[in-house]
Amino acid sequence: MAKLNINGTVREVSAEADTPLLWVIREHVGLTGTKYGCGIAQCGACSVHFNGEVQRSCQIPLGQITESDVIVTIEGLSSNTSHPVQKAWAAVDVPQCGYCQSGQIMAAAALLKKNPKPTDKDIDEAMTNICRCGTYQRIREAVHMAANGGGTTGQGG
Repeated sequence: MAKLNINGTVREVSAEADTPLLWVIREHVGLTGTKYGCGIAQCGACSVHFNGEVQRSCQIPLGQITESDVIVTIEGLSSNTSHPVQKAWAAVDVPQCGYCQSGQIMAAAALLKKNPKPTDKDIDEAMTNICRCGTYQRIREAVHMAANGGGTTGQGG
């Protein structure tokens, strides 16, 4: 039995030590906002915050996680979609199919926590998640909007 701090709640999970955190979150805890995309840490659909850093949860085995580790999923980013990134995503109408969006939002939130006023170059370098629909321009616009308090879009340098 492992104890995990997910979204501020300690949860007991029974799974093999090599089970990826992604599957623990989805199948054992029942939080399905974190998506499976590729399973090899390339696409970013499974991105979560792990001890304050954006991480691909498909590559973190349960056996390497302790109760002192802090895991935040898209469900834990805000209880009512009031996080500035979530608000900007809706305002800019970023999603097309929407599948990658929870991972994109988690990556954007982590970026803005480290760099509250990113340039276009900063965004392009930090946002390595794949969007098959190609909404990258809207993603960049939403990150700038969130950085500017959600009211207006910004132009990075």
